[in-house]
Amino acid sequence: MHFRPNVLQPIVYPTKCCVNNTFQKTIVPHIHPSHTQNVNHHKYDHLHYYPHTESFANEVSNQHFNCGATPPAGLLPAAAPVPPSAPIAPTPTPYFES
Repeated sequence: MHFRPNVLQPIVYPTKCCVNNTFQKTIVPHIHPSHTQNVNHHKYDHLHYYPHTESFANEVSNQHFNCGATPPAGLLPAAAPVPPSAPIAPTPTPYFES
């Protein structure tokens, strides 16, 4: 004899989640510009000089006096004749100055 099998209610498990991933590549360019400025500097140094010289001068002055015919005593050479005495000459007056 053959009996039909006894069939129970099924046991249902929670759904197993499987993820199937697909990828798509997208390129996003990021541009970071830079610049180098080369600056040439030219500096002028102005040097001021003040040369100075110094000189010396010697000045000589002369005066000529007209004293008349009689030289003062002591100015005649020893062998010279002594002139006759005369009145005292007035104070000499210069006639040329430099």
